[in-house]
Amino acid sequence: MQSTDTLASGTDAQVTRSAGSLPEQPSSYVGRREETQEVKRLLGVSRLVTLTGPGGVGKTRLATQAARLVRGAFADGAVFVSLAELADPELLVSTVSAALGLGNQSARSPVEQLVEQLRRRRMLVVLDNCEHLQPACAALAHALIVGCPKLVLLATSRQSLGVDGERVLTVPPLGVPADTPDLGDSDSVRLLVERAAAVVPGFALTPDNADDVRRVCQSLEGVPLAIELAAVRLRSLSVGQLADRLDERFTLLTAGRRTGPQRHGTLRALLDWSRELCTEQERLLWARATVFAGSFDLRAAEAVCAGAGLPAAEVLDTLDGLLDKSILQRGEHGGTARYRMLEMVRQYGQELLSPEDLRALRLRHRDYYLSIAQRFEVEWFGPGQHAWLERLRTEHANLGAAMDFSATSCDEATRGLRLLNAATQYWFTRGLLVEARHRYAVLLKAAPDDAPDRAGGLWMSAFLALLHQDRSAYHELIEQAEKAAEVSGEATAMTYVRLVRAYVPFFDNDLPLAAELFGAAARGFAAAGDIYGELWALRHHGLALAVSGDLEGGRQVLAGVERRHADQGEVMWRSWALYMWGATEYLVGDYQRALELSRQALRTQGPDGNRLLIALIFSVITACQVRTGRLREAVRLAGAAGTLWREVGGDPTSYAIFADHVADNTRIVAQQLGQDTIGEELSRGARLAPAEAIALALDEKSAVRPAGRSATGPLTKRETEIADLVAEGLTNQEIADRLVISRRTAETHVDHILTKLELHNRAQIASWVVARRSPSEHD
Repeated sequence: MQSTDTLASGTDAQVTRSAGSLPEQPSSYVGRREETQEVKRLLGVSRLVTLTGPGGVGKTRLATQAARLVRGAFADGAVFVSLAELADPELLVSTVSAALGLGNQSARSPVEQLVEQLRRRRMLVVLDNCEHLQPACAALAHALIVGCPKLVLLATSRQSLGVDGERVLTVPPLGVPADTPDLGDSDSVRLLVERAAAVVPGFALTPDNADDVRRVCQSLEGVPLAIELAAVRLRSLSVGQLADRLDERFTLLTAGRRTGPQRHGTLRALLDWSRELCTEQERLLWARATVFAGSFDLRAAEAVCAGAGLPAAEVLDTLDGLLDKSILQRGEHGGTARYRMLEMVRQYGQELLSPEDLRALRLRHRDYYLSIAQRFEVEWFGPGQHAWLERLRTEHANLGAAMDFSATSCDEATRGLRLLNAATQYWFTRGLLVEARHRYAVLLKAAPDDAPDRAGGLWMSAFLALLHQDRSAYHELIEQAEKAAEVSGEATAMTYVRLVRAYVPFFDNDLPLAAELFGAAARGFAAAGDIYGELWALRHHGLALAVSGDLEGGRQVLAGVERRHADQGEVMWRSWALYMWGATEYLVGDYQRALELSRQALRTQGPDGNRLLIALIFSVITACQVRTGRLREAVRLAGAAGTLWREVGGDPTSYAIFADHVADNTRIVAQQLGQDTIGEELSRGARLAPAEAIALALDEKSAVRPAGRSATGPLTKRETEIADLVAEGLTNQEIADRLVISRRTAETHVDHILTKLELHNRAQIASWVVARRSPSEHD
């Protein structure tokens, strides 16, 4: 037996959860062969590689391409963390944790917890756009390099991070041809021709246009973003006209200097030209849309950007114009088109706004997302829950930007606090408790003492501190919450204060007192008509009541809570109710009923399953399997549970109600299974992909394919065919040759397979193929 808490936390085997996958590229990748090979080489000899260079030179594309090529060498894959929209360096660690699919349920500092969670992972982490967070990124990179010996970092920044051991590669512009005969070997020419062909079908490099193509690339000095912006002009100009106009523009720009234009000036001049070619409405929308963080949709653009000079009815056509000019990039999420700007383009556009206009836009932006959060608050506890959670996930960066702006003044912090309180359930369901706690601290500090949502923010902050086992902060905050509720006269806020206080005896295993306090809170919520608060209190009241002596009374409460959740059409907290009912049955010795309820909880949670909840359910199922003699299955699932516990930064032994049971079950396993068997099963469980672990917990015959799925699972027929070829050991080029497709198409299919199956490398695809053919191997 490896330790006395084996069934609590499993082993430190690799983590296989998929998170923060590499972003899809909107267009093909051109050139950079030497730079790509150099990045790959540096990643093999250094733990931190930083790509530096000016805006628009292609640092992000190079980092993404290199990561895509080398991720197979990392057992836990590669993840991409975008920092462009992050303004608060205090949220850096929680942003990285969220991208990695991790959480923090402990009292450790976020950095310490992240290091602990990653210390045995062999993974490549891409940190993109570090320049505005350089000190914080440097500190985090140093901590990860020191504490996580198998982790490799690839950063992009306009300056180096300045960390010991860092290898810096300055990303140059694309190669520019000196003479016309050299055009075929020039990356800048290849990029221009490919992008031109996208807007002018049939465009190609010919002897007639070769000299003009060379002049364009020389004028733009090989800056990829400049080339992409200029290529759009070929829809209305010949390449010769484009070259002439670029020469004129940059001659004026650099008058008095014999050398060519500086790259920053070149790009800015091209952006100036793009702006001049825009209609007045397009210029207005370009400038106003810079207030968005990340991406935005049409409804947001109409609400925030419409106004003087730009009627809401004309925003759609204006968006089309900016897409045509490559000012905006289009993507799609959940069947809805979304738009974003490259950071360089966004910064340029924002400079066109006066401070007064920018503030007015930020107010409109904040109020728009406040309205979304308030609708979420009203509607999320029902059948539209998954759609709402997905919408807020898509708008995460905008929600953060709205709260950042609100924290800049006392007057605005009141509305920021309202927004945060309204969206709290989003942070809970995603496990972003560290970020939520920080945002509460910032907004409570900025908001006036009489802010209407102050009591709510304080009791929620106290609850978060308690979940992080920070008792000293909890006591201070809950006292402040009680005083704020008294001063404001908010009866419901006072009931939530009492609800949070009930958690202390619950966590300390004083169940009779916990049952009494939770019951009193439930009655208070019922009197106020607060269904959500009432069901929250009753879930814990039922468990505490049953385990402290009134078994039938507790069962009745839990059955009633579960039924009421179902009647509401709600699934997230219904899953928690089923889990708590299952835990109750385990604690009173009805192991079969506990298994049934726990598995029902797993099936109910849906795609937004909370990792902490899944870890808790796994632990109950593991315990039931031990008590019913299925020891090998129990240890294997304990390995999967251990992976999840490390991801959320928690430990089941910290829940006093289960601590003795964990110790007893560990002794049972140690007495009946050999050390080698235990280690083998723990490692086997820890290596399971999330879908496989859930299938194992549900006792399905295949730990890969849930019951009822087609033989190909989530893959298309073509993807299944390619997965089979991967399993045969074929490379992407060999797959392309076999199927008569391009190598790029083969690579795209493999990327989709990895994403759909939540896997990290080709070896895991091969394992999936074998398991699909022989599901009995997982029994």
